[in-house]
Amino acid sequence: MGMSDSLRLDSLVDDLAGDLKPVRRLAPPTFRALGWFAAVLALAVVLSPLADLHAMRERLGVPDLCVAAIGAVLTALCAALAAFQTSVPGRSRLWALLPLPPLALWIGASSLGCLRAWIAPDSNIADTAEMRGCLYFLLGVSLPLSVLLVLMLRRACPTRPNLTAALAGLATAGAAAALLVPFHPHDATASDLAMHALAVAVIIGLNGLAGGRLLDRGTSRTTGGPAPSAPRR
Repeated sequence: MGMSDSLRLDSLVDDLAGDLKPVRRLAPPTFRALGWFAAVLALAVVLSPLADLHAMRERLGVPDLCVAAIGAVLTALCAALAAFQTSVPGRSRLWALLPLPPLALWIGASSLGCLRAWIAPDSNIADTAEMRGCLYFLLGVSLPLSVLLVLMLRRACPTRPNLTAALAGLATAGAAAALLVPFHPHDATASDLAMHALAVAVIIGLNGLAGGRLLDRGTSRTTGGPAPSAPRR
């Protein structure tokens, strides 16, 4: 390489390096998950003036309703942590199993409410309008929480964007169900539980489809599947 070539190369390197900006290191996944959960708590504070706190205390005095609420909160927290963990390249996909135990607790305790309503049919049962209101509440609350979570996850570089987005959907569904507790005026009947299951499925599905596309920056195509073969000469 001649002197002129060396000077041109040094000039090119200087030009490229001159446009570089320092990269801000992302916080650990646990801290980012807690940051999102803090936003959920902030939303709970904003909604609290509209809630019937006395009725909420009475409902939480019923063991299965209290356990179901705790299961929803733990599902939201564990699913958010799993989403942030899987958004980091190189992290194991086994993190996706983390929210399954609290999810089972949430579903199991909610099912006990159906059994109690079946044994005591005179208990306060939701009508169609109330169930529809619960569905709208779950979907409406999940929308801003989903957008915030996907934007936070997008700062990383998920290699499995659909899995990460589905976990984000589960996190927002759990958070929305927990926020519904102060506004839920009745026990969980079979039809009510089915309505909640529909809302959760819609939230997870929309996050998996829309969120997966937003999180996919091409890493899933470059890291997954066989490497392209070299062209034949």
